Amino acid sequence: MAKEKTYLTCDGNQAAAHIAYMFSEVAAIYPITPSSTMAEYVDEWSAAGRKNLFGQPVLVQEMQSEAGAAGAVHGALQAGALTTTFTASQGLLLMLPNMYKIAGELLPCVFHVSARAIAAHALSIFGDQQDVMAARPTGFALFATGSVQEVMDLAAVAHLASLESRVPFVHFFDGFRTSHEIQKIEALSNEDVLPLVNQEALAAFRNRALGPDKPVTRGTAQNDDIYFQAKEAANPFYEAVPDIVEKYLEKMAEVTGRKYGLFDYYGDPEAERVIIAMGSVTETIREVVDFLRAKGEKVGVVAVHLYRPFKAEAFLSAVPKTAKRIAVLDRTKESGALGQPLYLDVKDCYYGRPDAPEVVGGVYGLSSKDTTPSQIISVFENLAMKMPKNDFTIGIVDDVTFKSLPVKEEVAMDETTYEAKFYGLGSDGTVGANKNSIKIIGDNTNKYVQAYFAYDSKKSGGFTCSHLRFGDNPIRSTYLVNTPNFVACHVPAYLYLYDVTRGLKKNGTFLLNSLWPKEEVPNHLPDKVKKYFAQNNIKLYIINATSIAEELGLGGRTNTILQSAFFKISNVIPYELAVEQMKKFIVKSYGKKGEDVIRMNYAAVDRGGEIEEVEIPKEWADIVVGDEQNDDAPEFIQKVVRPMNAQRGYDLPVSVFSGREDGTWENGTTAYEKRGVATSVPLWNAENCIQCNQCAYVCPHATIRPFVLDQNEQQQLGEDVVMLKAQGRQFSGMAFRIQVDVLDCLGCGNCADVCPGNRGKKALEMVPIQTQYENQKNWDFMVKNVSSKAHLVDTKLNVKNSQFATPLFEFSGACAGCGETPYIKLITQLYGDRMMIANATGCSSIYGASAPATPYTKNDQGRGPAWANSLFEDNAEFGFGFVLANGSMRNRIHSLMQAGIASNDFSEEEKLLFGEWIDNKDNGEKSKEISNKLISLLKQNQSETAKELLKLERYFVKKSIWVFGGDGWAYDIGFGGLDHVLAMGQDINVLVLDTEVYSNTGGQSSKSTPIAAVAKFAAAGKRIRKKDLGMIATTYGYVYVAQVAMGANQSQFLKALKEAESYKGPSLIIAYSPCISHGLKKGMGSAQSEEKLAVECGYWHLWRYDPRLEDEGKNPFILDSKEPDWNKFDDFLRGEVRYTSLEKSFPKEAADLYKAAKENAQWRYRSYKRMAEAHFSAPAIDNAEVISTADQD
Repeated sequence: MAKEKTYLTCDGNQAAAHIAYMFSEVAAIYPITPSSTMAEYVDEWSAAGRKNLFGQPVLVQEMQSEAGAAGAVHGALQAGALTTTFTASQGLLLMLPNMYKIAGELLPCVFHVSARAIAAHALSIFGDQQDVMAARPTGFALFATGSVQEVMDLAAVAHLASLESRVPFVHFFDGFRTSHEIQKIEALSNEDVLPLVNQEALAAFRNRALGPDKPVTRGTAQNDDIYFQAKEAANPFYEAVPDIVEKYLEKMAEVTGRKYGLFDYYGDPEAERVIIAMGSVTETIREVVDFLRAKGEKVGVVAVHLYRPFKAEAFLSAVPKTAKRIAVLDRTKESGALGQPLYLDVKDCYYGRPDAPEVVGGVYGLSSKDTTPSQIISVFENLAMKMPKNDFTIGIVDDVTFKSLPVKEEVAMDETTYEAKFYGLGSDGTVGANKNSIKIIGDNTNKYVQAYFAYDSKKSGGFTCSHLRFGDNPIRSTYLVNTPNFVACHVPAYLYLYDVTRGLKKNGTFLLNSLWPKEEVPNHLPDKVKKYFAQNNIKLYIINATSIAEELGLGGRTNTILQSAFFKISNVIPYELAVEQMKKFIVKSYGKKGEDVIRMNYAAVDRGGEIEEVEIPKEWADIVVGDEQNDDAPEFIQKVVRPMNAQRGYDLPVSVFSGREDGTWENGTTAYEKRGVATSVPLWNAENCIQCNQCAYVCPHATIRPFVLDQNEQQQLGEDVVMLKAQGRQFSGMAFRIQVDVLDCLGCGNCADVCPGNRGKKALEMVPIQTQYENQKNWDFMVKNVSSKAHLVDTKLNVKNSQFATPLFEFSGACAGCGETPYIKLITQLYGDRMMIANATGCSSIYGASAPATPYTKNDQGRGPAWANSLFEDNAEFGFGFVLANGSMRNRIHSLMQAGIASNDFSEEEKLLFGEWIDNKDNGEKSKEISNKLISLLKQNQSETAKELLKLERYFVKKSIWVFGGDGWAYDIGFGGLDHVLAMGQDINVLVLDTEVYSNTGGQSSKSTPIAAVAKFAAAGKRIRKKDLGMIATTYGYVYVAQVAMGANQSQFLKALKEAESYKGPSLIIAYSPCISHGLKKGMGSAQSEEKLAVECGYWHLWRYDPRLEDEGKNPFILDSKEPDWNKFDDFLRGEVRYTSLEKSFPKEAADLYKAAKENAQWRYRSYKRMAEAHFSAPAIDNAEVISTADQD
């Protein structure tokens, strides 16, 4: 009796994790997009007690970096445990040294890699195969899969073959396109694969394990006499790999009925034109092959699975002997090479063979560039040319080196497949809802399903587009939906920002989340959209999901309502069944968040049926659509930034980036976005305003600011605009106004939350955005016409004054209510005109510089922060390089000025300024003042020394050098470098934005994660204390350290910031930063209040360590926070889902961990208090100096 098939609707990462879990006893992990969810699945399954093939849960251990994970894998393998890991991109590169060792020692294992682009001229989180190609020389076998089903089947083959061959494997598949694509597949079980395990090979692996019972030595150093021979001795193991893989492919076929080869051919048996490729593109090529064969063309495709070791005989037997032309597609770019890797391998296979086909190569799909059927048709057409182009590209327009093949109109492959697109906002739940929708359809019908999700690089609040397909035939369309039957626009502002009707089929359906009643909808639709609806007979439905969500207490989570509306309209499955299944998924998705959340979402499902159809007047078809109006924005904004913001970046040609080949981007582009995606924004009630400026101080996006207007500016603005008399004698005769940037605000509400108001009435209230659009013109006037009055006050004196300084960090892509960005914003207000920033990869680098959005900007003198990102792991060292370079250049200036003082080439005034500069060169403000005077004089001096000095004028002003990063960087992957840089004693400033999780990769645990917190990789709650990074740094005795929380004490952060920047040595500021990963039950609009509660209850402590005080005989440690109210501690924990979810999943452990968390906080406070009470007095003589002097003798 045949075994009943088990179907699973999942993505590629889940399929890989499913298999890896079966075959592994240990998993050493570290998060990196897009591989992180593989490790998360394994961690969750282990915490839940799932058994592997050997009847036990996998032992999962997160490490401090990918280098650490690979080292742990290496050690676990040597000790005899079957071990795996998951990685991509830079993570795989960090593993390379250990991969050479693992392969050299013939240790069987599988690294599962969701292949991703490598950071070069720019970082990219998206998929290609550059990372895997960098691993070719390691000695790992490279095994490629191209679909979710292939991942399931062939991942198992990789594990089986590695164990028997002793050769380690990299099993790879395309990041995002396969790792995150959801398909309905047939799942393998333990029972399916256990009989396939070679028990003798497993026993031999165990027997080779290191142990004192069989002591041996491994990892010797070998000299020139034997190293070469020993290396060659492993050749037979590699020669055996292809046959072993083929054996297991045959065995897997017996289990599944699905046949695979080392190289799979698909197409005409007598094909004359053949494409060779590996990965997800092979699915698209198969579609095109069917399409062209139906037209009588003799074409085919070879999908490469086992890329290393490359078995030439198997490859040659897979390609039809009739092939005359071959095109090899590589998803990587090795600049300067004669060809790309797979192309060169194929060329080598045919070298010297009679009647060899002509072979050309091309590059496609870098950084997940969508590869469509029309592009593949271009490749086949190129092969039909009299002289086919070699070294070509597809999917882009190369008007610089002219390598690209022509871009053609898209061709529909399978008209029977139903396609849908959903335009959403990151954090509105659209993506999550569509994942559930596709699973509901897949699990409750016989249809094939596919889902893929496209994102921009903004955090929550960014653009998302969900691409769904379902039909009666297998879906091989590994590219975006271009001609949907159904489009849903969940964000009304997108009607104007993006071409949301693009490709919508005739007689298609459009669902709009409308803020307006049915009769007003036509007034808010762009003419272009109206015309498209009428010309293509589109059905338009509306529902005010935003209003319903607010009524139900769901905030901005419109997803469930709109998901229900989709099922109501599309009728893909009976609506009653859809409602039943949606409610089941609600329990699964939100069960940990409590009954109230489940109840609200149930109500949302029921309300989702309240759709209305809007009639489309025929006369709309005759609307004349005007051309897009260009304003006075710079050419770069008009020709590059705006097309990218409108999701038309795919259409930009290569020539646009001439002059920007090194990745340099202009600052301040976020000011041109004006997305208007908030549902509510603050309204200023002037009569309740006390002009404290706290609202601006805490604003994460710099969209609410105080402006001071002189009399002329007041007249220009007009009497109808509300203003107050500006407080303070410096502003005599001037007016004050708090102005909101309506279109850039994300509506978090932190400003209204912290507003103290007057006589119990707040000066800010959150109101619907549509009521405030008219207010935008006041913002536009303010930023263009109102001059900065910051020079009239000491902006570093207090919180109020600081906000009169223009933020040089504005409108970033951070989440609404982000706890990190207010810290950064203030630093740029105080020091931005002379700042250099080295930013670790992470949230702060992604919202800080994701093209085309650059929130770091310039002041009216054209000065501003100079920002750069290197990598995740080396940020402190990267920033230290800034220090070294500036030090070197400024030492030269010093020498030239000293020479100038002694020469006759300079006036007395110049010599006096030289002396002042030498005395004050390390004082930021004074060096700036002196430099301005000096440069103008030097420009009039014709001496050679003056000319040399002017070549170095960019270094005259003392730069404020900062290193920014999150806790994942500072506590884990970059800790070694950070420690070294702090130990160097140089003048460098470090800001650690401590969210207590890896925020950028989705909320994984770091060594900053406190005990009891639930995070990814700590599914059962963190069991060890949080690392005290600040106290570690204080042990040097010469590092300035501060632990701050802006919401708890605004002035303390300002004071710490001034002390740190003025300290002529290393400084470290650790800033508590609430994050959406915490699951604040009050919402991110209360992030500042949450910081305050964290300090009041003793969860977080405020302190400063200033080494200068010890020189004065004072205690350098100052405890700024008061005695905590420990009764509030449990209230704080229960206000965040990262803690309360523990009670749902592991109730027995929760109470003990809560108790341990509180006890740890109390222990930490006591230790701080002891330090603060310690007695310090200056010694009569410094013992270190005595020892140093003795050593010199």
